[in-house]
Amino acid sequence: MPLYALICHDKPGSGDLRRDTRAAHLAYVAETGVVVQAGPLLDDDEAMIGSLIILDVADREAATQWGAQDPYHLAGLFETVTLHRWKKVIG
Repeated sequence: MPLYALICHDKPGSGDLRRDTRAAHLAYVAETGVVVQAGPLLDDDEAMIGSLIILDVADREAATQWGAQDPYHLAGLFETVTLHRWKKVIG
């Protein structure tokens, strides 16, 4: 299956929302079983400011649907979200 990268940037000042929604987000990741790699984007002070999520799904629509059901998205955490096909070359 193709890989897709979700690159999500949080709304400014949303650290509390991220923290409060994290358990539901991680449960969704575990439940769906399509996340290959993921982790927070950090600013220079190590504060979480977004997410990078690599999905192994059938197509762009499946990646879009996964993102739409992510508890972070449902909570309104993200200011911007981009979705790209991604090719693993190293690692």
